[in-house]
Amino acid sequence: MRILLTGGSSFTGLWFARALHAAGHELVATLTKTNHDYTGLRARRVAQLGSCAELVWTTRFGDDAFLDLVRSRPFDILAHHAAHVGDYRAPDYNVAHAVEANTHRLGDILAEMRARGLRGMIATGSVFEPGEGAGEAPLRAVSPYGTAKAESARVIGAVCTTLAVPWCKFVLPNPFGPMEEARFCHYLIRAWQNRETPIVRTPHYVRDNLPVTIAAQLYAEAVSSLADAPAPVSHAAPSGYIESQAAFAERLARECGPRLGIAPTLAFAAQTDFSEPLIRTNTQPAFLGIAPDALAEFWNQYAACYAS
Repeated sequence: MRILLTGGSSFTGLWFARALHAAGHELVATLTKTNHDYTGLRARRVAQLGSCAELVWTTRFGDDAFLDLVRSRPFDILAHHAAHVGDYRAPDYNVAHAVEANTHRLGDILAEMRARGLRGMIATGSVFEPGEGAGEAPLRAVSPYGTAKAESARVIGAVCTTLAVPWCKFVLPNPFGPMEEARFCHYLIRAWQNRETPIVRTPHYVRDNLPVTIAAQLYAEAVSSLADAPAPVSHAAPSGYIESQAAFAERLARECGPRLGIAPTLAFAAQTDFSEPLIRTNTQPAFLGIAPDALAEFWNQYAACYAS
């Protein structure tokens, strides 16, 4: 199939693109900047993205260039992974602006694509949206960004229903893996490599950490299912390692320590910040049907990316 992908320069977007390419699909990926505007980790991702997709530069979702693109050729699937992020935890995060950016001229886009044979749309959601996943009730938004993602999905659903376009919401928990941002896992591993003892400051939060290669494989499967036997609406919410952040840090130490030739140590703070839900996870076990060697290969890849 021919797939139009947004958000391919992101951590998960790159892995989604790689999985779709490996499944035999033809990818066109839009990017909002010029080639020379990407630096650091993002530039490395873009370079890898170029090996599995045709890159279309300076094209933002819903702008004139994006409309020109979808008028110029047919696509089977719109894979809308891009989202306005910004300072997603800030109390003054502009939810309305984010929703508008995420859904800008969506009706025009889908109408043009449907006229040229569009078979469906897949949009990425977050487990931190209100009403998503499992945990203590009520399932509130964890941040203003979560609210924006939920409202964006509501708009997407309404437009798809109006235009009779089947769509799938693919809900991500906490993906981790090679080419990730410098967050929790990166902090732990770099500290170990520097022979330091990192501190887990929220050890009691129960979260859902999903290897990005497994997430990408399931994303590609969701795209195929959407095209082969489309229902009006489908929902995928794969879950990975559901455990406390303390237990996950210990898992990371067990898996990465021997592979990196280091002896990781950990310290656990007495958690005082409970501003987020204690438990928030996805609901569909991702490891069912996944070969054990696929997980072993993921951990090998993951350690290797930090060894280089």
